[in-house]
Amino acid sequence: MSNHVADKVIIVTGAAGGFGRLVSRKTAAMGAHLVCADIDASGLDETRAIIESSGGSVATRVTDVTGLADMQALAATALERFGRIDVLVNNAGTMPLAFYADHARAADAWARCIDINIKGVLYGMLAVHDQMIAQGRGHIVNLSSIYGNFPVVGAGVYGATKAAVNMLSEALRMESQGKIKVTIVKPTGVPATNLATGIINPAAIVGILGHNAASYGLKMQALQAGQLPAQDLDPDSISYVALAPEYLADQIVYAIDQPWGVSIGDITVRASGDGYML
Repeated sequence: MSNHVADKVIIVTGAAGGFGRLVSRKTAAMGAHLVCADIDASGLDETRAIIESSGGSVATRVTDVTGLADMQALAATALERFGRIDVLVNNAGTMPLAFYADHARAADAWARCIDINIKGVLYGMLAVHDQMIAQGRGHIVNLSSIYGNFPVVGAGVYGATKAAVNMLSEALRMESQGKIKVTIVKPTGVPATNLATGIINPAAIVGILGHNAASYGLKMQALQAGQLPAQDLDPDSISYVALAPEYLADQIVYAIDQPWGVSIGDITVRASGDGYML
């Protein structure tokens, strides 16, 4: 099979861990040149060391995605090191689920969520736009969520930020057809990531589970206790209940690993037995 990732210059935000590190590692192993960004300097150093130890090509820059100047400097780093920007993966994000009644303790986290999830994505797009247009081609991959599909209780702010990602992405796709490909990636729940650590009120997960809340909650308790049936942990089983991060990363890589004339516009990734409704 053809490798359409090799030699591409790929910027990944939120690359100090989670999906960002996985995507960086996988694409570097396929021959891409990575420019990894994160606000976490030590985690970013670890990502670079992992890639370099496997012979990969990587540059890093400590970056706050909420600042346009920082994102422009990140793009400049890619150009200085590799001479072009083929792909931007806007991966950095936070998920402070909470009810409106939780506003006293959620307000600061919501404000940061808006800055990272909306401004961070927008600033990434702006930072690479002119270079991609000048090159005559480019690809932007924006991490959204099924929470952006429809409003539910417990995710008013987070869902709004992901709906905004969808709007920003589709508008850019239409404005830049034939020059910039745009992919929206919508994961369901991926328990084994750091994203869930930002949840303000764990009860707020009920909005995305609906009538499955009780049954799926029991499965998650069994998972944490190490008591889940083997078939529910097996990705080859139709009852697989909790998506491992590498499977989401694989689909992000799949979207990148296409000929320039083929664009994966919108992809939702789920465990076939999960209980998420949207």
